[in-house]
Amino acid sequence: MNSLTLSPTIIVDFAGSGLVIFLSFMALRYAYYLVKLQPKNFIWGFLFYFCLAMAAFSISRGVGHLLRIMLVMGGQEKIWRMLSPWSGGFNTLLMISVASATIYYHTGLAAYRAIRGEAEKLSKANQKLAETADELQQVNTDLEDIVEERTRELSKSEKKFRHFFENSKDMVYFCDIEGKITHINQSGLKMLGFDGPPEQFNFLSFFKDDKTLDQYLAAISENGFVSDFEMELQSNDGSARHILLSANAIVDKNGFMIGCEGIAKDMTRLRNMTDQLIRQEKMASVGQVAAGVAHEINTPLGIILGYSQLMMDDFDKTSEVYGNLQVIERQTKVCRKIVADLLKFSRQSNSTRIEIDLTEVIEDVLAVTEHYLNISHILVTRSFEKNLPRIIGDAEKLRQVFINLFNNAHHAMEDGGVITISTRYNQKADEVIATVRDTGSGIPEKIQSKIFDPFFTTKEVGKGTGLGLSVTYGIIRDHGGVIGVESPVADPATGQKTQGTAFHVRLPVSVEKNAVKEGQ
Repeated sequence: MNSLTLSPTIIVDFAGSGLVIFLSFMALRYAYYLVKLQPKNFIWGFLFYFCLAMAAFSISRGVGHLLRIMLVMGGQEKIWRMLSPWSGGFNTLLMISVASATIYYHTGLAAYRAIRGEAEKLSKANQKLAETADELQQVNTDLEDIVEERTRELSKSEKKFRHFFENSKDMVYFCDIEGKITHINQSGLKMLGFDGPPEQFNFLSFFKDDKTLDQYLAAISENGFVSDFEMELQSNDGSARHILLSANAIVDKNGFMIGCEGIAKDMTRLRNMTDQLIRQEKMASVGQVAAGVAHEINTPLGIILGYSQLMMDDFDKTSEVYGNLQVIERQTKVCRKIVADLLKFSRQSNSTRIEIDLTEVIEDVLAVTEHYLNISHILVTRSFEKNLPRIIGDAEKLRQVFINLFNNAHHAMEDGGVITISTRYNQKADEVIATVRDTGSGIPEKIQSKIFDPFFTTKEVGKGTGLGLSVTYGIIRDHGGVIGVESPVADPATGQKTQGTAFHVRLPVSVEKNAVKEGQ
């Protein structure tokens, strides 16, 4: 055995040691590149440290083999024996390190996977958070656009409401719980008799009737609203206005009433027109009845008058019978005058229409009545417009109109006063207006709607039949005109109300196309 050569063994040992060192470093090199590509990859990190340990072990093992061969072959076997334990221990230590790394690989891999899972969750959470942040940013951008669009819509809506509020022909108002008006449009101010908004005013103070006010407050309190509530307002200038009110209670978040909002429509003109139509229908019916009654009693009255006059010739004028017959004659004539007035009222008497000057008609009446008025301490003043257009009508009937108006003014000023008669032309309406104004006691508002009714009078028994203004109304209507009453009277210059009464007679210039034809 001693004769065998060790050269092959030594060559293989040298070659194997070198090859182990080379391969271990090649593996270490590839592991390094993998770690560099994915620094956070646990497997590549473990493989790198494993290859590093193997490279150290291969160096230790290879160098130990080579050193042993060189020392033994060089006769330094004693030195090798001294180094051999250290070389073996170092190799064992490196081998244990490699084994430990291999043993704890699975545990480390599980920990890596857990950490990697948490990292992935965290990454997803971060990604989701980033996406949410982007969405929030987008929502914020969209929200700004939405807010801007909503602001434009609100501005447009506010402009519409403001336009409606300011330009509505009806009253639109807002008030607090005590009725103090906080906002009101220009139409409302005008309806309440104001040119501009006062510093402070209360809507409830304009209710003309306390009972109506109580009904309004009760409805608002119990129901929270009123709808088409008919009422009368006493405006700041003293005039009464009929309105149709719809209002709602304003409540806070707790449901407590804090104010009121409403819309009021002025129905005064419609109410007056309705009253006028009712009056016309009533007077038409009364006229038909009056015409029938007049025709029925006119004949027997004529017979009574004729027989009483014949009988007067048979008795001495100083006798008692003659005096009684005079009474019968006088009272019969009074009855016939009443019948004549009834016939005039019912338009059953003949009428002649010619072109006339209204100023001349009035002057004719004043020529007869002015002296009598002056005796009663009544001054007559004139204010006639020059070149007044002529109208077509019955001069005799129109004289009767102004006689009745002067008589009414006379009775209203028993202690004296002033009658002002004026005429003017209203070009816009193409009508002539005559006004008879007195400074008498005036006509109470509650009876103004009745003064043109037949047989209505405030005079004592025996001083009036109640047909004067009814006949006047019928004559004016027959001429296609309108007669109205104003009491108290507004001063044209200042607008202030003064005591007295004014009758306004309006007659169309082109009366033929508007007048009620005779016999219709």
